[in-house]
Amino acid sequence: MGTGVKITVLRVFHPKEVFKEAPTPAKKEACSIFKVGDIYIYDGFEQPKGFCPVAWQAVYPYALTLYEGGDFTSWYGEPGVAILCCPDGRRPVIFKLDRIPS
Repeated sequence: MGTGVKITVLRVFHPKEVFKEAPTPAKKEACSIFKVGDIYIYDGFEQPKGFCPVAWQAVYPYALTLYEGGDFTSWYGEPGVAILCCPDGRRPVIFKLDRIPS
């Protein structure tokens, strides 16, 4: 088990990068919550402060697994790591999770 999980924002997509024509008219800008390089720490107890609740729903199961010592080596090629995307299909954000060793 680690002492935490570092969550780093790798990429914030603008809707124009995802679609030529937006499938819906709302939210024509990139996510305003995250910026590339932002870092959050999951301490095994609660959602990191300032983290989007919708993105947290996607990230949490992986953060918990890494925190508890599990791995996704067959998917990501190295222990203690996961790469995830928030579920906003129009303006996704990509995260890298790294287990912080004890």
